[in-house]
Amino acid sequence: MGCMKLLSINTVPKILLYITAKVIWNFLFWNTDYHENRAHVHVGKRSTEHLCKIWLEPNVELADKGDLTDSQVKQVLGIAAEYRERMLRQWEQFKQGKHIRVIKAKKTKG
Repeated sequence: MGCMKLLSINTVPKILLYITAKVIWNFLFWNTDYHENRAHVHVGKRSTEHLCKIWLEPNVELADKGDLTDSQVKQVLGIAAEYRERMLRQWEQFKQGKHIRVIKAKKTKG
């Protein structure tokens, strides 16, 4: 499967907004992900044209870096690892057709 575009970000379930001093990372599922068995998220920021895809199982790992730089990929992989369990619960709710609450997190200094 090729890279997904961020053009319809408002029509997909956002699952995590991670806010740093420089960027807001959007972690989301695509509606077509419903048919996939392996849990994953797509990640980008507002200016990202091609989103990064990260597997959540069996471990957090990169599937497609999209337009992200290596440094950005490292950052979002770390965030995905930190929130993996919560995002896996959201994946299960998504697969069951249930409402998903957006996790909002801010990176604190330090």
